[in-house]
Amino acid sequence: MKTQTASNRNPFHIFGEYLSHVRAFKPNARLYLLNVVVTGAVMGVFRLIFNFYALSLGFNESTLGNLITASSFVALIAALPMGYLADSIGRKGSLVLSSGLLAVSILAMALWRTETSLYAMNIVSGLAQSLAGVTMSPFLMENSDEKERTYLFSFGQGLTMTMASVGNWIGGYLPTWMGQAQNVPATSSHAYGDSILVAGVFAVAAVIPLTLIKSPKISRGQRVVFAPFEFASKHPGLLVKFILPMLLTSLGAGLIMPFMNVFFRVAHNQPDPVIGALFAWGSLAMGIGLLLAPPLAERTGKIQLVVVSQALSVPFLILLGFSPIFWIGAAAFYIRLALMNMSSPVYQAFVMERVEPSGRATVASLTSMAWNFGWAFSPTVSGWLQVQYGFGPPFIGTIALYTISVFLYWAFFWRKTIEPLPLQAAAD
Repeated sequence: MKTQTASNRNPFHIFGEYLSHVRAFKPNARLYLLNVVVTGAVMGVFRLIFNFYALSLGFNESTLGNLITASSFVALIAALPMGYLADSIGRKGSLVLSSGLLAVSILAMALWRTETSLYAMNIVSGLAQSLAGVTMSPFLMENSDEKERTYLFSFGQGLTMTMASVGNWIGGYLPTWMGQAQNVPATSSHAYGDSILVAGVFAVAAVIPLTLIKSPKISRGQRVVFAPFEFASKHPGLLVKFILPMLLTSLGAGLIMPFMNVFFRVAHNQPDPVIGALFAWGSLAMGIGLLLAPPLAERTGKIQLVVVSQALSVPFLILLGFSPIFWIGAAAFYIRLALMNMSSPVYQAFVMERVEPSGRATVASLTSMAWNFGWAFSPTVSGWLQVQYGFGPPFIGTIALYTISVFLYWAFFWRKTIEPLPLQAAAD
């Protein structure tokens, strides 16, 4: 039973309660969040500029889709080996290595501007993405208590998106500044490449806080053995329920989300600074949604928030894809981002609470594979569809897949509740 009714919970009390959860974050979690601040801004710059960078080098949308696919395909097939590696070298080692690989990939893409280099570094980026993906959830679970856990998951992703908004804003102007410094056009490959180089330098700095994380000394005999097939054989039905809705969502997201900057340039004829500002505000909207998610989840329930927020996002996705008016599409873009993404960390916490400690790296690996599966294949399909038919078919595919995914979340978890593990089991 809640200690206070909704009418007694004024905004100041809610804000104070939120701060109390944030203050409860452990030192390791705070160092991780410091890395998130820098990496979030770096990736905000990189993701805004990379598509334009590749196109400025003479590649078309189909090749761009293949480059995105290369990264996600490697993240997909590497997830299980990365889960084993994460258990072997520990959470700290995994986070440091993944952050270092990401920095190397960004720097190399800026310095060596050939198709071979871009493919190779997208593969390295995929390895970094995979290792980070299988490590993050278990790390946050192990460095939080029940009181602040949902807040930590959401705060981490909210901070990522908030800093990405800063990176998007900077990224909208950085090519202009680089172009002016070299007396070349802002849309040239030199301006875009040097902008990515700046992002790479800051990506190196983001590794430093992770090196300060304190890890307990665990002997090899005490380490949990990564055994994905054993866990899958014991809980096949539960594993399918955890993974299938996320898989469908990733298939839909991969059709559209990697190309949103190209969409606003092609469909609405917007220049880079406007697109950068649009993405900045979009990331901020997503960050706000993520920060609001924990108190909302406390009141509605975790899976209820997932279902309702993702279902409400679908009409705005339709407006985004098919409205001919820029400001309507932009508004729909903001609202859809906030609604669709606010549930992601809540769902991660929901899943981790229902998995025993020995299975967390396994489940994190398999859910990472499910997410990367769609991003590994959908961008290539979408790039081909865009060349042949434009953005209409990819949007229709995304809308259909999101709708089915929302139904499955409801059918698997809301209609029939799956209880979390007892607190002592979850905290071991």
